[in-house]
Amino acid sequence: MLTRRLLELIETHADRLTQEALKDLASNPKTTSFRRVAVNELEARVFAAYHNLGKWISDRSEDAIRAEYERWGATRRREGIPLSEIVYALIVIKHHLRRYVRDHALVDFSGDRVIPEDLIGVQLYSLQELNDTVELFFDRAMYHLARGYEAETRGAVGPKPVSESTTGR
Repeated sequence: MLTRRLLELIETHADRLTQEALKDLASNPKTTSFRRVAVNELEARVFAAYHNLGKWISDRSEDAIRAEYERWGATRRREGIPLSEIVYALIVIKHHLRRYVRDHALVDFSGDRVIPEDLIGVQLYSLQELNDTVELFFDRAMYHLARGYEAETRGAVGPKPVSESTTGR
């Protein structure tokens, strides 16, 4: 229940999170190639990561994550963005999300009232559960992003040669 509320809190503040992540990507020496990406396109991608987080986490099939992040990896490959910078961009997006949750979640849930000590444990457990779920999401996203990048690389250089081990010889 609280995890769902935390996800709603993140989705509600997706604009703010997006702007913070974009500033970081624009000024970070590990993501210099992203300065060539159209700002509106990058903004839409980062916003989608935050705004659709609840949907992607609740979809156990992983199909939506695969489709979105393989497309993102392939697009960045066509633009000539190094894979290391794409992976680091995803790390930056995750970092801003985790910092936001750490800095705001308990305060936003408690409001102005005092939280009884027994509820603090429940809320901390929910934060840890959300953190674990978010980690798993970003791990899957990074995997599919790299797969999309690799698929685009194979397509750009021609078909992958068939090895002897796959032909049974």
